[in-house]
Amino acid sequence: MTLAERLAQAMARIPAQDLLTGDGVEPHDLSAPPTAAAVLVPVTERAEPGVVLTQRTESLRNHAGQVAFPGGRADPGDVDLVATALREAEEEIGLSPRAVTVVGLADRYRTVTGFEVTPVLGVIPPDLILTPAEAEVAALFEVPLSFLLDPAHHHRVSAPWRGQTRHFYEIIWNDRRIWGATAAMIVNLSRRLQWTA
Repeated sequence: MTLAERLAQAMARIPAQDLLTGDGVEPHDLSAPPTAAAVLVPVTERAEPGVVLTQRTESLRNHAGQVAFPGGRADPGDVDLVATALREAEEEIGLSPRAVTVVGLADRYRTVTGFEVTPVLGVIPPDLILTPAEAEVAALFEVPLSFLLDPAHHHRVSAPWRGQTRHFYEIIWNDRRIWGATAAMIVNLSRRLQWTA
């Protein structure tokens, strides 16, 4: 069975735990509908699969400096959210859509900044030469899939935010801090996939 087939089979399972639906504090403007967005979860096809993540530049308006999946808001020209995720991944890290075997859509997540993000799970060949877009991506790195999906690495923390206490997850990989919406989507994938290497 291929990695894509194994992931698709795991995606079809009913999660053993409740899934996270949003950041847990009210978004900026409740009167406005959420902005549709999509991210690509690029899983490398190797003996120990990994996940490619980006470190965003400090100059971005939203989520500056944070670790994220490649992705962004949907454009009117995108035929669907898969197209959004693939287009954004090509723009941000130079990943050709032809190199991605799309497994399927994961569970949507609402961010405090008003985005409704749909993760698109895809398998990519190992050791591709990827080129970060300088204006958006400060660095690329890969984390073992088994590490990310292990609940032992999902730490629930809290911090003050605009007069409220915000609860969120963080995952520490070497010197990288994965937190907020990206960590929440990883937690959801862990609960959905119940992955074993």
